[in-house]
Amino acid sequence: MSRLARLGAFIFATLAILATGVFIIGSKEYLFRSTYQLKAQFENVAGLSEGADVQVGGVHSGTVKSIDLPHKPGEKVTVLMDLDKSTHEIIKQDSVASIETEGMLGNQYVAISFGSAGQGEVKDGQIIGSQPPLLMADMLKKANDILDSSQQAVQNVTVATAHIASVSTKIDNGDGTVGALVNDKQLYNNLEQTTTTLHATMLQAQSGVTDFQENMEALKHNFLLSGFFKRRGYENEADLAANRIDQLPTATPSKVFTYTAKQLFDTREAAKLKNQASLKAAGAFLADNPFGLAVIEVSSGMEGDTKQELVLTEARAMVIREYLVDNFGFDDSQLRTLGMGKQPVVNSGADWGTIKILVFPAGTEIPPPAKPPVSPSDGIASDLPAHASADSTSKP
Repeated sequence: MSRLARLGAFIFATLAILATGVFIIGSKEYLFRSTYQLKAQFENVAGLSEGADVQVGGVHSGTVKSIDLPHKPGEKVTVLMDLDKSTHEIIKQDSVASIETEGMLGNQYVAISFGSAGQGEVKDGQIIGSQPPLLMADMLKKANDILDSSQQAVQNVTVATAHIASVSTKIDNGDGTVGALVNDKQLYNNLEQTTTTLHATMLQAQSGVTDFQENMEALKHNFLLSGFFKRRGYENEADLAANRIDQLPTATPSKVFTYTAKQLFDTREAAKLKNQASLKAAGAFLADNPFGLAVIEVSSGMEGDTKQELVLTEARAMVIREYLVDNFGFDDSQLRTLGMGKQPVVNSGADWGTIKILVFPAGTEIPPPAKPPVSPSDGIASDLPAHASADSTSKP
């Protein structure tokens, strides 16, 4: 082979290797495939870097295009991702992005969960929900706390064992009441007889309580008294606290719907909806837009008993929530209630109280309890007039 032919073969092989490398890198970076973009926001990206993998269902399906810091404190870091067009069919409005680590000390990547079949498709450039990453420092701190607790538990067991040994010695010697019982057969027999009699008495009392509960349940469905429980809006006070939170999130709501109590309820003391049509705009927004958390905040005017007004606002929030959940399709676990009780009146039209439906963006978490939940006092709920069940409201 001539020198010129060898040179040509060398150049051809070099170009082939270069082209192969370009196509391999281009395939990984999706330079030659149809893509679309999604965004996710995090408080901390835990070392995630540009160019990192994006996996959908554990399969490499995209890359991190850019990571943008917030413009001011309180905002989140925005991660922009390029995704293969084929993932558009399985990533839905309720899909969630999370930052994961390959192994214990591997590289970070973004994992996106499959969406639900009933949810709509995401749009190019849309922000989807996110979960905070699990930081290694937090794991180590929790592990240290567990070790400290274990050491304390071992010390407690050692002390308890010493006490048990001391008590056992006293029992063997006949000291104290237990020692006397063990060593005095007559005293043991008398105590056993007394215990048997007491147990029989307790069984009779328990039977009486059961009969009383059954009678109360029957009264709820009695023709003459069932109307009272239906107007009250709930049969168990625990219904008011089923979806209650103690405080609003610190995040700024993306949408707020505001009503006066006169717009939605029959009378100053009632929790029966009269104008459900006013809530259609809020229900449609919750059904058509992704959100992280929505809160129905209800307050009353400054008139009336403080405890009764607190129960009234909680009942109104519960009735509004049941109407929205029954008539509009969205994740009801994201809709919570907050009864504020008596609050200063902002304007004369709100002297019965104010209702706000605050919608917070995707990624907003339910705030932890600020204090033990406030339960309505005994007897207050039964004095509250004209509370109506959401079942009695008409469909839109």
